[in-house]
This record gives sequence, C-alpha cells and structure tokens, in this order.
Amino acid sequence: MEKKRCTAILLAAGSGKRMNSSIPKQYMQLNGKPVLWYALQAFEESAIIDDVILVTGREEKDYCMHEIVEKYGFSKVNTIVEGGAERYLSVWQGLKALEGQDRSAPNMDGYVFIHDGARPFVREEILRAMYETVCVDHACVTGMPVKDTIKIADGNLFAVQTPDRRSVWAVQTPQVFDTRLILSAYRELMEELPRLQDEGAHITDDAMVVETMLHHPVRLVEGSYHNMKITTPLDIPLAEAIIKFL
Repeated sequence: MEKKRCTAILLAAGSGKRMNSSIPKQYMQLNGKPVLWYALQAFEESAIIDDVILVTGREEKDYCMHEIVEKYGFSKVNTIVEGGAERYLSVWQGLKALEGQDRSAPNMDGYVFIHDGARPFVREEILRAMYETVCVDHACVTGMPVKDTIKIADGNLFAVQTPDRRSVWAVQTPQVFDTRLILSAYRELMEELPRLQDEGAHITDDAMVVETMLHHPVRLVEGSYHNMKITTPLDIPLAEAIIKFL
C-alpha cells in the first residue's frame, strides 16, 4: 500500500514559565543546540515525516526561520505560523495551515503528527509505530505505562481513589490522526469553546479533543521513557545525560 503523506505540526510557542527563565524552554541550549533542534532533526531524517509546520510565538518567527530552520538546513519545514495563548489554540493554527494556499504540498488525505517542541527525543521507531497504528485506528497517541502508584485527590488534597496502575499511562507526543478527523474535531472544539470555558473544562491534549468532540476512540502506542518533556530546570541536565546514553 502506498504511504500517505505525513505532516508534523511542531509546537514551539510555549513560554516555559516553570523553567524560571526568560528564554522559552524550546530555545534553551541542550548540548550546544536549541532544544527545538532535536525534534526538527528527527523529522528531517525521518522516512515517515514528509513536511513540518512549525508553530512559534509571535516574537520568535523570524528567529526560528533564520537561526534554526535556515541555519541548520531543515528543508522539511514547509510553513511557520504564529501560535495561540493556549496549546490547543496553537494546534488549531497549525491545523489551519494545512489548508493554506502557500503550502508547497497539501495534506488533506494523509496523517498529522502533533508533537511538542520541548520533547527532544522522538525517534524513528516511535514515528514508524505511530504511522502503522494510525493507518488502522485513525487516532493514536504515544505514551508509557506509569511506574508509580497514582492517587486521585479531592479538593482538599485527600486521596479518594487509587486506580489500577496497570491501566494508567503517561501520555506523550507525537499524537497522530487522520487529517480530516483531527480537523473536524478541532472545528467542533472552536465552535463549542465558549461553552466549555464557561464549564471550566481544561483541554490538555489532542486526544482529549477527538475523544470529547467526536467520541472517537484513541489507541495508545508504547513510546519510550526517554521521550521526556523539558519542563523544569532539572530537566536540562537529565536530558544531557540521556543524549550520552542514546
């Protein structure tokens, strides 16, 4: 069967407040290169990913173009768009770019890989496993079974439930979907957003959008414990140690 086109939407619009740094985490140096470089390099070398939509903050668009994309020769970056105030708004901007007339190659019948720019260690074996799964199930996320016992807390921080650890996963990215499926889910989300905000809903990932808006099942695919997200200052030396290990 002929491979369908795969577009990666790489999210790099976060402010990184928990890093206690004026530099957004995706642009911090990791072994001499910006954190964002690592995911871009993985996509550039991938036989699965055909092109990349890079979503950045308003002030970082030119920096990303000249100091990352052009500097390191990332030829698969097709479009750079400005993100939103929340993650899901940044994803929506990336998804809308799929239909843009300025794109060199449309992707309305393929697959979309949505990935956090602060996760530097996405690997080809993960991308390949996700592609094989999305071809069958149309929606999938990478993640890993949790190692720790999980407690559900009430508003007063008392433990009220202990779910079976065997059924609990820590979800990662990429999260991968049929293009038309994820576009449909996000269009529904944008229409329902005022109501959801009034109800205090927190939209934390793309799988949640597909599950909530379309009631479509999402397959879990085992990724890697190395596929960490850089969030706090402690994560930088940890990531540098992982680079040496890998």
